[in-house]
Amino acid sequence: MAARTRLREATLYGPVKEFLEARGYEVKGEVKGCDLVARRGDEPPIIVELKIRFSLALVVQGVDRLALTERVYLAVPRPTVRYRGSRRLAADAPTVRKLCRRLGLGLLLVGTGRRRVEVLEEPVPYRPRPAKLRALRLNDEFDRRLGDGNVGGTTGIPIVTAYRQDALRCARVLALGGPMRIAALRAAAEVPGAARILQRNVYGWFARLERGTYALSDGGSVALKRFAATVAGLPSPSAPVQTHSAAGR
Repeated sequence: MAARTRLREATLYGPVKEFLEARGYEVKGEVKGCDLVARRGDEPPIIVELKIRFSLALVVQGVDRLALTERVYLAVPRPTVRYRGSRRLAADAPTVRKLCRRLGLGLLLVGTGRRRVEVLEEPVPYRPRPAKLRALRLNDEFDRRLGDGNVGGTTGIPIVTAYRQDALRCARVLALGGPMRIAALRAAAEVPGAARILQRNVYGWFARLERGTYALSDGGSVALKRFAATVAGLPSPSAPVQTHSAAGR
């Protein structure tokens, strides 16, 4: 059985060199620690760092080269069945490309087909577009959330959001006072969005008895026990809890 050809960084050099020379660049390898340096006339030099797989080490190397020129490319093999490291790049391509754009790094895929070198990203300075709506939602969630009921980095457990806290406040009032009309519950729980929470019933904690009147469901009772620590840290109802029967007298 013939031995497999091992992919090396030097294997990428030839195709990238030909690609740049075809565009009028003079190319030299291993210049002051850079895998490949190319120049054309008075233009700033191009630096290409060659690696057999995309990695954090390659990104760090590319960022370091930005101190020498704004035109830095990272070159890795085009994804194939043979090279597992390349297949990982294929799986993460959107994330990898976004990372390169943010850092102002170019990205080249090197293969053996008709297009031996493919330019995925050009090394242009990153100019972020502010996501105003996302930033607004972030600040709104921070402001509305009471206390810190979550441990950062945990997975597999429900996150205590501001919406969940409001739903728990509504559930607690219903547990104390029984079925209640929305207006009375809104006042007792001090949750301005109580009507929307009850009507949408995202968590299944509420049961609609009649138009405008809700009770706590079995799921709501379970939730109050499950999130007992969170409920204990929420403000107590500020208005007297008035039941539906009392309100109708």
